[in-house]
Formats: sequence, C-alpha cells, structure tokens
Amino acid sequence: MEIYLVGGAVRDQLLKQTVKDKDYVVVGASVEQMLSQGFRQVGKDFPVFLHPKTQHEYALARTERKTGSGYGGFSVYAKDDVTLAQDLLRRDLTINAMAQDARGKIIDPHGGQRDIQQKQLRHVSDAFAEDPLRVLRVARFAARFHHLGFSIAPETLLLMKQISQSGELSALTPERIWLEIDKTLAADNPQVFFDVLRQVDALKELLPEIDNLFGVPQPEKWHPEIDSGIHTLMVLQQSARITQNKAIRFGALVHDLGKALSPPEHWPKHHGHGQKGLGVIKQLCQRLRIPNDFRDLALLGSDQHQNVHNAFTLKANTIINIFDKADFWRKPERVQQLLLICEADSKGRTGFEETSYPQADYLQQCFNAASQVDIKAILNAGFKGAEIRKQLTLARINEVERIKQSYDIPKASN
Repeated sequence: MEIYLVGGAVRDQLLKQTVKDKDYVVVGASVEQMLSQGFRQVGKDFPVFLHPKTQHEYALARTERKTGSGYGGFSVYAKDDVTLAQDLLRRDLTINAMAQDARGKIIDPHGGQRDIQQKQLRHVSDAFAEDPLRVLRVARFAARFHHLGFSIAPETLLLMKQISQSGELSALTPERIWLEIDKTLAADNPQVFFDVLRQVDALKELLPEIDNLFGVPQPEKWHPEIDSGIHTLMVLQQSARITQNKAIRFGALVHDLGKALSPPEHWPKHHGHGQKGLGVIKQLCQRLRIPNDFRDLALLGSDQHQNVHNAFTLKANTIINIFDKADFWRKPERVQQLLLICEADSKGRTGFEETSYPQADYLQQCFNAASQVDIKAILNAGFKGAEIRKQLTLARINEVERIKQSYDIPKASN
C-alpha cells in the first residue's frame, strides 16, 4: 500500500495558497484492507474512506470509462492493480493532476508545475471532453485563480466549447450546477466564471436568463459600458469588492434580469425592469433549486434597486412603505444587504467604480431612526386595534422626515 497527497492540496502548496482540504490516493490496496485499518467508507460511486483520526479523505486509485451521458455516465474501476499514473491521467487539469509522496517528492507526469509557472489551466487528456461538469469546474478555477494571472489554455477552451455544443450540459443536475455557482460566488472574481461560460457557449445553455442580457443596450449617459450583460458582470465584480456574503453577490448578479424583457422598440430605456425581473428570478431559483434566502434577497434587490438609487427624492411615507414591504422591522439585516446590492449596481458602471454611494448611509439612518419609535408610548396613549398600526406608521414617517430635513443631501442628487 502506497499513499500520496493529491490534487488541490499539492497545487495550492506550489501556489503558496492556504491548503484547506487534504485528499489522498491509496495505491495497491483493497476495500477490505482499508476497513481493517480502521478507515470508514463513505464513497457511494467509488471507494472513498475517512481516516480514523484526521478525518481526511483517502480514495483508492481508480480509472474511469465513459459508459453513458453526463458527468455520472462512467464505469469506475478501483482495484489494487490501478497505478498512480492511471489515477492521475483521469483528472481534469494538469495543475490538479500532481501527487506528493511521504518524502515530499512531487510526481507530475502531465506538466502541472510547468503550467503553474506559465499560469495556464490546461486539460490533462482528451478524456476531459467526456465529463460536462468540467466546463463549470474550469470556469470556476478561472475565477478562483484570476487574481494570480491564470488563464485557460486555448485548446482547453476549444474542448469546453465542443462539450457545450454537444448537448451534454443538459445532463447536469440542477443541484450540481448550483453547487459550482455557489462555490464561485465565494471567489474574489466571480464574474470571470460567467464570462468564461459565455465564451464557450455554455451560459446560454445553463443560465439563459443572464445570457439574454448581452446585446441589450442601456442609456449611455448612465451606463457608458452600454451593454446590460457587461454591466451585470461589472456589478457582480463590485459586489465581490464590498462583501463576502454570497447571497448579496447573487442578488447583484440577477438584479437586472428584467432588462432582457424590455421591448426592443423601447431600448435603451427599461421602464419597470425591476418588477419585470421578479418572475424571471423566481423561475431561475426554482429551476436550479437555489436556497430561499438567496431567492428572497434577489427579489428584494430587483424590486427596490431603482427606489434606493432615487432615495433622496422619495417622500418620507414612500420610504416607510418600502421598509414595510421589505419586512425590515422583522429582518433588519436585510437593510444593509439591499443597500450593498444597490451600491454594487451603482459602482458597476464604466467610470463609476470609485464613486461614493451616499444613498446607503441616508437610508440606513432613516431606518435606524424609524426603528427607535416606541410602540409602548402609543399603547399608553390609549390607541387600540387598527389605530395602533396607523399611529406607529405615522410616528415612523415623522422620524424619517426629521432625518430628511437634517440630512445634507449631495448636490448631485438634488
């Protein structure tokens, strides 16, 4: 039995990145041998075990043979005669196809170290094209390592496009697609993922709601980048600059989906696009089984981002109506989440990347003041039934009006 550290841990060591998970491959062993040494089997499709003390994953060396469609259409062979070289050959990218033995020696049969030096994401073999999930995985790696200067090798991009055009992407389950998107939303440059998918014709297959935005113009005065799709990726990029929260980043990604529904004869204007996008967001979230908290914040962002941008022109009672509709009183954390989506939207425009967004501070102050209204005083004054709610709303409106009168509204917003 020989044990090797493999995959991401070896890659990240060489990249001088923090190693989060350590995976090992075991050569020359059987399931029975692993179990006899106290390992606990957890793999369903092929033998994967957890170490009895460290809980690290140990997988038996294996080969795979394409037997059907999709990323699950493989026959796995994991006996004790499978070699390390055979196991590494089935992996996706050269930088993920390296191993390290107990003495620290790197086994690198496919040029992973060379591609790390050249900052290239390159497929190991033509078997890459057998697994459609690799289109999403490589796009995710492109986003994850974008800040290090990595790009996808041209021949790998070509294979990814061939997979997209083959129809194999349709075999991917909603859960697996969302898992890759969810992981991507944690990256420093998540917009790269969606840009790569578009380059290889996968975005229109997997996320047509986003792909439909490309080619839809916006008013140049407010959007020098003009294209709604480009703007969307810029907004996502800005959201990653200002928050680690993945739900906020998702809300930034889908805030403008309604623009794809604007009649071409009305372009570049998009009246009511925030409300038009609500049904699209619901359909997208239902199709990919996106978590409810992501969906609900995304709907709020689409519905209210125009109002937030126009905050300084809104009447006090309109602001309270927005707070009521968004249920901020029970979910006060939503205030900042919505404001961050809107700030990313404002900064996700060519030339506006470093512009301040005073609407966020203003509305946060309005909410803080309105939240201080004491319902006990209303009850002590003798109000009952529906009058209690009416008086509470009036008191909150008065607090917002007080902020509105005292707030130093920027001249550009007057």
